[in-house]
Amino acid sequence: MKHALFLPPFGALADPVRLVEHAVAAEEAGWDAVFLWDHVLRRPGEPQEIADPWVAMAAIAAATTRLRIGPMVTPITRRRPIKLARETTTLDHLSSGRLTLGLGLGVDTSRELSGFGEIVDPRIRGQRLDEGVGLLCALWSGEEVNFHGEHFTADSIVALPRPMQQPRIPLWFAARGEARKPVARAARFDGLFPIEVDATQLGEMLDVVRAERGSLDGFDVIVNPSEKIPYATLADHGATWAITGPAPGAEGTFEMASSPPGDVFGTR
Repeated sequence: MKHALFLPPFGALADPVRLVEHAVAAEEAGWDAVFLWDHVLRRPGEPQEIADPWVAMAAIAAATTRLRIGPMVTPITRRRPIKLARETTTLDHLSSGRLTLGLGLGVDTSRELSGFGEIVDPRIRGQRLDEGVGLLCALWSGEEVNFHGEHFTADSIVALPRPMQQPRIPLWFAARGEARKPVARAARFDGLFPIEVDATQLGEMLDVVRAERGSLDGFDVIVNPSEKIPYATLADHGATWAITGPAPGAEGTFEMASSPPGDVFGTR
């Protein structure tokens, strides 16, 4: 089991210097990854100060040597694929191949889509995610890309350099509850990040993955332990990563980051 610290870059953690300090402490304490939330707005009552996770991840990459880093998760629907391709490739080189890219539909609970006139319809966001990830992988190839989709276009584009990690930067996809299409999407790539699921739902999700891939070999499953899925049962349920982190604005974040994962998960 690998262990990831999941930090919301809001409130006091909107200070990128503090985020870097947390990541350095986490690496020293034995964590395997530090992942950042990727949001541009928060709901009323939550901290309103927000750091850009991509700039923060670059600083973290430069200050660490072992941790995997990445956004959990980025919605392609509010990104330009060429911009995302450049950012991810640069960050992959800066980190010496330690980037994991989490992708998803995005949410509008804080109006971070509707407030800027972005697409809210989940069906269209799903289409943009499928089309966007296909274009992103093509751009990572370093070959000439001629892509003319319903939502995105790349006309005779060559994007160099290629990412350091080959055949590509690992792609994990978020999925909630009873959703099946997002799970099937994840199965075509490298990992699944189930959100707000119980053991039965997780088992059903992984049945979909097995049906798509034939097995779970080489596939990451990233689970936040809870009363519904205790840490001690994660491996039995197919998880390869345990992820946890503070709520936005919570106190004691540095203590969590600087504590060994076994202490935080209560396994020793």
